[in-house]
Amino acid sequence: MTDPVRADDKPMAVDVEAGQNYFWCACGKSQKQPFCDGSHRDTDFTPLKYKAEESRKVFFCCCKATAKAPMCDGSHNKSR
Repeated sequence: MTDPVRADDKPMAVDVEAGQNYFWCACGKSQKQPFCDGSHRDTDFTPLKYKAEESRKVFFCCCKATAKAPMCDGSHNKSR
């Protein structure tokens, strides 16, 4: 598997807590999107650690095409 699976066509809003670590699914195979559940084991992908600097709502990428991983940059709006 060289390309990630497009998990969704829109970002996922998540209320994160300051100081907490979150592991974003980079492969798109996780059943717990946007977070890793270990489904990448048979791929070349690894999850990306995100540490929340403050408690707030953030938008994690689910199309896996973002250039600002793990955050959405609007890439899901571009043609596939």
